[in-house]
Amino acid sequence: MLKIPSHQVAGHHASSATRGPLIDDSGRFYKPLQGDERGSAEVTFYDQFTSNTQIPDHIRKFFPIYYGTKVMQASDGSEHPHIVLEDLTTHRENPTIMDIKIGSRTWGPDASDAYIEKCMKRDRETTTVKLGFRISGLQIYINEGVGYYKPTRDLVLKSSVDDVRLFFKKFVSSDPNVESGMGPDRDLASVVYGGPNGILAQLLELKAWFEDQTIYHFSACSLLFMFEKGLVLEGGSPNAQVKIIDFAHVTEGNGVIDHNFLGGLCSLIKFISVAIGDQNGHSQ
Repeated sequence: MLKIPSHQVAGHHASSATRGPLIDDSGRFYKPLQGDERGSAEVTFYDQFTSNTQIPDHIRKFFPIYYGTKVMQASDGSEHPHIVLEDLTTHRENPTIMDIKIGSRTWGPDASDAYIEKCMKRDRETTTVKLGFRISGLQIYINEGVGYYKPTRDLVLKSSVDDVRLFFKKFVSSDPNVESGMGPDRDLASVVYGGPNGILAQLLELKAWFEDQTIYHFSACSLLFMFEKGLVLEGGSPNAQVKIIDFAHVTEGNGVIDHNFLGGLCSLIKFISVAIGDQNGHSQ
C-alpha cells in the first residue's frame, strides 16, 4: 500500500492535488519525475552511477539504492513515471533528520538565465552564499509524549548564520525546546557528530573522495543526516548516517574537481567540528 512519507523534511510534499514522493511497506521510495529535463537528468545519473566501476564501494554507501523507474499512480491520481529508490527511513524508529543543500551555487552549467536568476535570489536570501550550504528542513525527535520539533520551511530558509549554528546544536540536544544559559545542551554531540562512525567521520570520508573525483559535478544536491535518539538513550549507538540525495542537476565532471560541492562540504565540516569542540568546552 502506497502512502505519504511521514519523515520527509524538505522538497515537494505529496497531496491529492500535488505530485510528491510516496513510500510502501517494502521499504521503497517513489519519487515522481519532474516534467522538464531535470527528471530525465536524474534518471540518467542513477543509470550511469549504478554501473560506473570507477565509484569505490565505500562511497556507494552514501547514495540511495536505485531500483529503476516505474509508471504508476501518483499522489494526485495521475499516471506518472517515478524513480524507485530505497526508503532511507524505513528501518528507523523516530528518526532525527536534517536536509542540507550543499554548494554556494545551486544551478548547473546548462541552466537558463531565468532559472539562474531564481536560484541566485534564493541563495542570497539564505546562507548558501555566506556558508556554502543551507538547511532545507529538519525534524528532531524529543520523546514519545511530545513527538518532534519540526520548524516550518519558512523559518528554516530565513535562518541567519547564527540560526544555522543553533540548529546544529539543537540537532544533538536532549530537548531542542529547552535552552540553558549556554544554549541547547548538545548532550548527544559527541556520539552523533563525533566518534569513528559519527557524522563528522562520514563527512571526512566523503571529503577525501571529493578532493580527487572528477567524474561528476553535484550541483544543488543535498546531504541527509539521520540518527535515532532512542538508541542513544538506551545506551546504544545512534546509528548516525549521511546520505547524498537529489541528482536532477548533476553533470559530467570532465576531469575537473567539483569545487562548488567540495567547498560547501568543507564549510559544513567546520560547523560540525565547532559543535563538538564547543560542547567539550572549547571556544568557537
